[in-house]
Amino acid sequence: MAFTLNIGDSAPAFKLPATDGNTYSLDGFDDKVLVIFFTCNHCPYVIGSDENTRSVADRFADQGVRFVAINSNSKNTYAEDSFEHMVERMAEFSFPWLYLHDESQEVALAYGALRTPHFFVFNEERKLVYTGRAMDTPRNWQDASTHELADALEALLTGQEIAVPMTNPVGCNVKWDGQPAKWMPPDACDLI
Repeated sequence: MAFTLNIGDSAPAFKLPATDGNTYSLDGFDDKVLVIFFTCNHCPYVIGSDENTRSVADRFADQGVRFVAINSNSKNTYAEDSFEHMVERMAEFSFPWLYLHDESQEVALAYGALRTPHFFVFNEERKLVYTGRAMDTPRNWQDASTHELADALEALLTGQEIAVPMTNPVGCNVKWDGQPAKWMPPDACDLI
């Protein structure tokens, strides 16, 4: 079995606390499309691409697309990735997505999150239709020459086949608790 979800797999269930003080579960979302992405507070690839992610989320919001961010990074590896810093970051930037905390890292393992950011797009039946990166240059989104996430959403919403359903996410690896900062699970590997 692959470490990361395969195209066509169902979204694994979760129940996680969010920075808004509420707890959210997968079955609580009835949106047409659900974009779940693994992110954090400190990663330069996240910081460099957040405004692109905002623009994509805003662009598709009125078409039934919901963005949900999950931070699974261990605060023991990077203190900046603590829940308290998540709350501060959302207060400062007012991102148009929910920001959930996966302190146990069980959700990151269930999805097979490799890097921050790592995007998973699920259709209305909550089957995976796209996974990977949002673009080719997340540290500096203005230089992007590809926009795979937006392309996948556009295709899905217009009933077309997604031309590139899987790409390798570009970013820092997920920070696993009790492991060195650059450690990845032995069965984690590139998607393509």
